[in-house]
Amino acid sequence: MNRFVLSFELIDSPLLLVTVVVAVVGVLAILLWPPRRLLGTLLIAVTAALLTYIVVHVLEGRGVFDGLLPVHAAVWAAGGVGAVAVGVVGVCLRPWGRRIVGVVTVLAALFAAALGVNASYGVTHNLAAILGVQALDPATLPQRDATANDPATLYRTWAPPASMPEKGSVSALTGSTKIPTGQYSARDASLYLPPAAQVPNPPALPLLVFMMGQPGSPDPTALAKALDAFAAKHEGLAPIAIVVDQLTAPDRDPTCVDSAKYGAVATYINQLVPQWAEKNLNIVTDHRYWTIGGFSNGGSCAALYGTKYPGTWGNLLDVMGNEFPGSEHVERTVAEVYGGDAGAFQANKPSVIMAAAPAGSYAGHTAIFTWGSLDTTYGPGQLANSQAAQAAGFSVLTHIVDGAGHTGEALDKSLTFAIPALASTLGLAAPAS
Repeated sequence: MNRFVLSFELIDSPLLLVTVVVAVVGVLAILLWPPRRLLGTLLIAVTAALLTYIVVHVLEGRGVFDGLLPVHAAVWAAGGVGAVAVGVVGVCLRPWGRRIVGVVTVLAALFAAALGVNASYGVTHNLAAILGVQALDPATLPQRDATANDPATLYRTWAPPASMPEKGSVSALTGSTKIPTGQYSARDASLYLPPAAQVPNPPALPLLVFMMGQPGSPDPTALAKALDAFAAKHEGLAPIAIVVDQLTAPDRDPTCVDSAKYGAVATYINQLVPQWAEKNLNIVTDHRYWTIGGFSNGGSCAALYGTKYPGTWGNLLDVMGNEFPGSEHVERTVAEVYGGDAGAFQANKPSVIMAAAPAGSYAGHTAIFTWGSLDTTYGPGQLANSQAAQAAGFSVLTHIVDGAGHTGEALDKSLTFAIPALASTLGLAAPAS
């Protein structure tokens, strides 16, 4: 499929408005086109919309959507089906002009409903992210001859050249730059390079490895936006970020551990990715300046990896993650991933790992946990993990996004909080006074 189509912005573009306008104009045309069937058509549309609204909330109550729906998602679905119903009536009624308008209305309404629901979630910004494929240009890796600097005071010693670009770059780690995946079928990772990484003689920068949610893909859109916003206020400085794939496909959940069924995901992210990054990227080699992070499913992996491998990851960033990997489908996870070993599943919960860790394991490690105030599915687990991390010796920061659920709005605001909150730990900003 054409790369332009795959990467076209779906949320922050006029596309949703255009489809809504076309659908509304089509509905009005069908209703007013003589001979009119105004009352009958309206009755069909309202009935279809109400039934859809009810069915969506019944399915939500049964847990089909793995948590509460965003506030407007059911409205978009109901409105779209109502408009589709009007379009179908138009297709069934003469004259032929109305039938043609009916077809256009059905298509526009379907697109508007899908785009509206997607915008309600606010996470997948393009078709590539929805399909779980990579549409970015292949990465060209920058030079690695870093200017010598103390990473703890980089914010004081760094002076950007006039030629530094205003924004960071995003690209795909594919072909010659692909990260070896070992015994794991990971999709190509994405790379974010901040402005300071794109200049001659760049400074060594902290490393951030990030994972998105499920369904999802290694889409850097949300993270790059937050890192660019931080870099714009800090002389182009920000972490070099790799967005990796912990799923292999949008509908699969390896639950963050190596298994015979899904492959060696933990080995890939905690060994192969760090090895590749040290060899190929201009990063600080001191692991105290490395962060493992993620959103939703990726957040649960970040909590697991940050607690299980403190020698690799100096910090962890858990944005609205599950309390533990596989929390939505415990029985299936135990059977498929752990071969029926419930004890092994229990032992891989972040809270259990932290409780069993030797004293001092997390000294000097920062852990950030965020969630939306309306996220009753994942919020309690985030609170519990933050408390467990505090007890285990992490320096813990929490952030609750007021009025938000498990959505892109909460993701964006979480990252807006978390990147600056980590900055002084990573040497990118002065310590808070």
